[in-house]
Order: sequence, then C-alpha cells, then structure tokens
Amino acid sequence: MLEIKELHKRYPTGDPALRGVSLSVPAGQVLGLIGPSGAGKSTLIRCINRLVEPTQGQVLLDGQDLAHAGRQGLRMARRQIGMIFQEYALVERLTVMENLLSGRLGYTRFWPSWFRRFPSKDIQLAYSLLERVGLAGMENKRADALSGGQRQRVGIARALMQRPAFLLIDEPTASLDPKTSRQIMRLILTLCAEHKLAAIINIHDVVLATEFLPRIVGLRQGMMVYDGPATQVDHKVLTDIYGDEDWSSITDRLAGNTSTIANDFDDQMASLAAVG
Repeated sequence: MLEIKELHKRYPTGDPALRGVSLSVPAGQVLGLIGPSGAGKSTLIRCINRLVEPTQGQVLLDGQDLAHAGRQGLRMARRQIGMIFQEYALVERLTVMENLLSGRLGYTRFWPSWFRRFPSKDIQLAYSLLERVGLAGMENKRADALSGGQRQRVGIARALMQRPAFLLIDEPTASLDPKTSRQIMRLILTLCAEHKLAAIINIHDVVLATEFLPRIVGLRQGMMVYDGPATQVDHKVLTDIYGDEDWSSITDRLAGNTSTIANDFDDQMASLAAVG
C-alpha cells in the first residue's frame, strides 16, 4: 500500500507545487490523476520516487517512508516502483532488448551491466514481456525506428522488468492518437491486474480517464479537490478541478461512460481473482 501524508513541495523560486496532499492507494488499485497544467500532477508522481525532493510530508510504501529514506534505502525502494514516462525515456540508439534490460540495472552489478551481460533469466523475462505487449520479434530494432505506440509499449515492458509492486505512469497517452491511446490504457490495466500492481496514472484526457479508471483524484493549484468514483465526475467536480467552463459536451460523454466504467471495474476484479 502507498500512503501519502500532508505532502508539500515548494520550489526554490518560492512557488508552491503541492499543498498538503494526502491519499492512499491500496494494493492492486489503479487510480487516475487529473487536473489542469501546473496543478502538480507530475510533481506529485515524481515526489513519490524522489525524482523531485518533497519539501515536507511523508510517502509511505508498505510502511517505509521514502521521503526521508537515505541513499541505500531509496535505492532499494526504487526497485519496487516502476515508472512509465510521457516521452518514453528510451535510449534512442539502443535496441528494444537493450532498453528493456536497462530495467534490471538496479539488480545487476556495475561491470556486467557495463558490458551488457545480463543473466539468462532476465533475457527470458524480456522476451516474455515483449510478446505480452505485442512486440514479439522486434527485440533488435532500434528505439528510434519505432512508432509512438510501440515506444510506449517498450516503456511499459521496461517498467515491468523491475518486477515492481507499484507503477507511476506519467501521461501515457499524451502523444498518441485516440485508438492507440485506448489500446495503451487497456494494456496497462490488464497488466496491472495480471501482476497485481497498484498504480497512479497522471492523465490529461478526462473522458479517457473516467472510461478506464474507477477512481479519480483531481488536483488544482497543488491541492487535492476531488477523490472519488469516476461515475461521480460531473459538472461541479470538473468546475472544482478546472474552473468555470461549459462542461456539457464532456459530461454528456461521461454519462455515456458510466456502464463502461462499471464493466471495466468488474473485469479488473475478475482478472485479479483469476490471477490470484
């Protein structure tokens, strides 16, 4: 379980990015994090694994406070946290296989990793994950030869190479077309169910978020202003998160998603039960 308690982040300029955010994510739950640009969504995700240093508060992963962990403790904790980046964060000149194996660097000694000598079990895991994300046979392609959707699939597989307990996912569909976006969201949720992973997905597309994610957390100006079911995201909630606007076109689409959300949630629970 992840617990965030009164998390604050103030940048050296004096600008506050997070103001007392508190939330918990139980094992196996995937939630959507929404809000306007500058609301603190990416900062929150990066404070969890301390790519950004929080100013105040606690980040507890299975009881360990990551916000105050020392170098060794943080290194060990990061093994449990996979991250999927908006811009994929692949090494363009390396092959798909080499990018995947970089997900095992936290478990590999320096010299073997320097010479790219990984245990056979890691290589077999990489092949298995490539097949699972639909990229079988592409292990020798360079990352810069892939489409956006393929790159995101490599990023997902690389995160799973860590065998994490928790995923942080930053705008996974921001650069993708609508069809590919839905495929990526469906893949992420299926893999989370299969591997019993909890996750936070920072996503800017409200309709996509409410279609696939049963729980929504909304940030505005660094503060949490909504935490509840996707089915209750209405005109008032959107105004609280984003400000005054005519939300009718979006709320009409959200209303059409209600049954889909319930069905997706049931499917997630059924998948978890089957895997368990």
